[in-house]
Amino acid sequence: MSILALPRMGFTPRQWATFAAHCFKASVKQHHLELVPILQKLIPPDAVVFDVGAHAGQFAKLFSRLAYDGTVYSFEPGRYARTVLMFALAVNRIANVRIFPFGLSDAPAHLELHVPIKKSGSFGFGLSHLGGDSQPEDGGRSRVDEVVELVTMDGFCTCFPIKRLDLIKADIEGWELRMLTGGADTLAKFRPVLWIELVDPHLNRAGDSLDKAWKFLTDLDYRAYQGGNDGNLVQLSEPREGDILWIPAERRV
Repeated sequence: MSILALPRMGFTPRQWATFAAHCFKASVKQHHLELVPILQKLIPPDAVVFDVGAHAGQFAKLFSRLAYDGTVYSFEPGRYARTVLMFALAVNRIANVRIFPFGLSDAPAHLELHVPIKKSGSFGFGLSHLGGDSQPEDGGRSRVDEVVELVTMDGFCTCFPIKRLDLIKADIEGWELRMLTGGADTLAKFRPVLWIELVDPHLNRAGDSLDKAWKFLTDLDYRAYQGGNDGNLVQLSEPREGDILWIPAERRV
C-alpha cells in the first residue's frame, strides 16, 4: 500500500494512534462468522459479490473466502475507511477483492460524506453518511466532510461489464434505496440475493423511508427474511428495521 493512500485529514497524534488500531483490528479480527451457515448457501465458490459500503473490510474478507474462485467488488468512497480496508486486504494477501473509491446511488454525483468525530477525537468512520446532518447516534458531534464520487450500479455494471451477480451486501447508512434505484436494471437482469441494512431514521437522510424501501423491493418480487433463533430463515410479512435478507421470489429458500 502506497503512503500516498493514507488519509489526508490533518491527523492529531491521538488520531494516528486510533488509525493504527483500526488497521490492526481490521487485519487480525474476523466479524460476522455467525452468518457463515447462511452465506455458504448463497455464495458459491465462483460467485460475484458486491460489497457496498465496505468500511474496514470485515465482510470483504468473509466474502473473499466464501467466493474463493470468484470476485468481490468492494465500494468504499470514504478515504479513511478505504485505507483501512486496503491495509487489511494487503496484510491478509487477499487477491480476489477489487476496491472502488466511489459509492453507489441513483444518479452520478459528487456529494459530501460526513465523518463524525468522537469525543476522544478519533474518527467514528463507522457512522459516516451522506445526506442529512446529525442523527441521534451522532450526538451532535463535530465532523469532517469529504466530497466523494457516486455512480449508479447500472452504469457500473455496463462499463465493466458484469456478467453475473450473486449477492449484494449494502450497509451505507441510509443510502440503500438510492443505490437500489440506480441498480433497478441490474436487479432485474441478475436477480441477486440482497443483504441490506434498513433503518428508517437513516433512510430519512436521503428523503426515503423504511416503507418506501420495502415497497420498492416487494414490487420487484423480492421476499424479506431474517435469521431465527434456530438458525433458519424466517420470512417477514411487514416492514422491519435491521439487516434484512431479500431473496427473489422465484428462488427456492
